[in-house]
Amino acid sequence: MDSIKTFYVTQVKGFEKDKLAVCTLLFEGDQATVDDQQAKILAFASKHGGLTAGEENGKRGYLLTFVIAYLRDAAFDYQYVAESFETSVPHSYVKDLCRNVKDRIRVVCKEEGVEFEAYTSCRVTQLYDTGVCVYFYFGFLYDGLANPMETFHKVEVAAREECIANGGSISHHHGVGKVRQQWMTDTVSPVGADMIRAVKGKVDPNNVFAVGNLLPDMGAE
Repeated sequence: MDSIKTFYVTQVKGFEKDKLAVCTLLFEGDQATVDDQQAKILAFASKHGGLTAGEENGKRGYLLTFVIAYLRDAAFDYQYVAESFETSVPHSYVKDLCRNVKDRIRVVCKEEGVEFEAYTSCRVTQLYDTGVCVYFYFGFLYDGLANPMETFHKVEVAAREECIANGGSISHHHGVGKVRQQWMTDTVSPVGADMIRAVKGKVDPNNVFAVGNLLPDMGAE
């Protein structure tokens, strides 16, 4: 059945495998609401030459998000390290951000002596009226590097700084924590920082949770 579907999409409909775009949609609500949403979306897609791939392909897409972590662990056995990170960005900046962050990752890897070109990719995962969430994936072969962890850290820092330089945030939903704390003072206003301190002081006056995260002066006492 998969072979038949592939033949139909590529040979009958004329989609090129390396150029087609795929979008996974999840409809929520009562049956009438879902039916209405599906009808409108499919009509819009059909108007612009798109077609539905069926719910099984959507389920496979969601399954992949759970499998990625295990693939990453298996890659360690072959001297390959990979990671993902996300950012949020206004609609008008998406194209430049995606291109520049991927380019930056490849450049830093080459500067650090990575033998083969790094793998980089990205996808838009959530859409909003004001912008989108973009997920980035990168990986490289660390065989032969003197300090793979140091190289990985440099690549990750460069990627996040490039996100900020292109109008992106330091996080979308993964949060900040100790790893991204260094960018908080540059991306959150003094008023915003004071709001975080005020909430923290009220809900966690003894500073038990997330000690040392977010702001430098919110560490352990």
